[in-house]
Amino acid sequence: MSEHLPDWERERFDRLLDRVMQALPARLHELLEEAPLIVDDCPSADLLQEMGLDPDLDDLCGLYSGIPLTERRHDASGELPETIHVFRRGIIDEAGGWEPGIDEEGRPFGGDDEVARQIRITVLHEIGHHFGLSEDQLSALGYE
Repeated sequence: MSEHLPDWERERFDRLLDRVMQALPARLHELLEEAPLIVDDCPSADLLQEMGLDPDLDDLCGLYSGIPLTERRHDASGELPETIHVFRRGIIDEAGGWEPGIDEEGRPFGGDDEVARQIRITVLHEIGHHFGLSEDQLSALGYE
C-alpha cells in the first residue's frame, strides 16, 4: 500500500515516535548510530512484492536490512550498511487507527497510546533482528 499520509498524521506519528525513542535505553540509541532508523509512510509496492506480500492487501510495520551480528564475518567488506525502517501506515493500522475503541473481546485498540505501543514493538522487533533473533524468538518475547 503505497499511499502517502497527510501532514497532520505524519506529524502526530512522529511526535509519538520521538516519545518512544526518548524512553529507550541509551545502549539502543548507540546501536541506532550503527543501524540508522529510517521512517517512511509506507514501503514501496516493489519491496512488498519482493517479500511475497500483496501491495494491495498487506501492510508492513518495519524492516531490518543488513547482516545480523550473529552472522557477520570479520573479513566482510563492501556490504551495504544496516538500516532499520519503520512504516507509519503499517504501524497505525496494526494499532487499530487513531480513534480508540474496544473490540468484541474487550481489548482496547487504537489511539495514541496503542500507536506508541506498536511503534515500540516494531522498533524493538527490528533491533532484535540486528542481534540475530528469529521471528519465532521475537514472537516468544512479545515483539511480533
